[in-house]
Amino acid sequence: MAVQSVERAFLLLRTLAQGPLGVTDLAERVELPKSTVARLLSALESEGAVAQVEAGGAYRIGDGLIDIAGVVPAGRNLITAARPHLLELTEATGEAAGLSIIDNGRAHYLDQTQISSDIQIRDWTGEYTPIHVVAAGLVMLAHLPADEQDEFLAQPLEVCTQWTVVDPEAIRDRLTQIRSLGYAWVYEEFVEDLNSVAAPVLDMDGQPLAALHVHGPAYRFPDPDLAHDHGLAVAAAANRLAAQLSA
Repeated sequence: MAVQSVERAFLLLRTLAQGPLGVTDLAERVELPKSTVARLLSALESEGAVAQVEAGGAYRIGDGLIDIAGVVPAGRNLITAARPHLLELTEATGEAAGLSIIDNGRAHYLDQTQISSDIQIRDWTGEYTPIHVVAAGLVMLAHLPADEQDEFLAQPLEVCTQWTVVDPEAIRDRLTQIRSLGYAWVYEEFVEDLNSVAAPVLDMDGQPLAALHVHGPAYRFPDPDLAHDHGLAVAAAANRLAAQLSA
């Protein structure tokens, strides 16, 4: 019986990893009685493995799982820590959210949430992209030391679409703006018909640990009236993750 409970608990966690769900929807998804799911969620919540998005609302993966991740490589720790924040951004915006780092001079996508939509976004997890063409790359570049910025901008910069910005001075202006705003938008500069907004996750010295971003099809993302709000939401999530990692 104990083994069965553990198996069911992990089934719930794997399902919640795809996004927040209420007790009823979760029970239907895993094909278990609602009473069983509620009991398991209560136990998992007491250990911090799951948490409610809001009181009486849907459940999501909890921060307590970071403790379990302490035995795995640092990159996986970061993914585990960031996952709840990505899920919250997806719920707030209705679009895919992702986590990336700088690796060998390129933006490396470590994780991405999925969305429920007829128009699906490609999963970029594991992919590498030029830093200057994606919002996540630009917000990390903006907080690198000046000599590293100079070194990057001195090299030939790849052109991905007709909207890619490769002029070093124009990019420097963008980096200044990013440091002021706390986030950056990129409109179809990496892939046509794809827009994204990102914010940096900074360490205590102001150096970039990673970036959080949200991206979606250009025809629906962003709503022009919500672009600033989305930027602030991503920046707030990145700041929360930074505080969590430095605690």
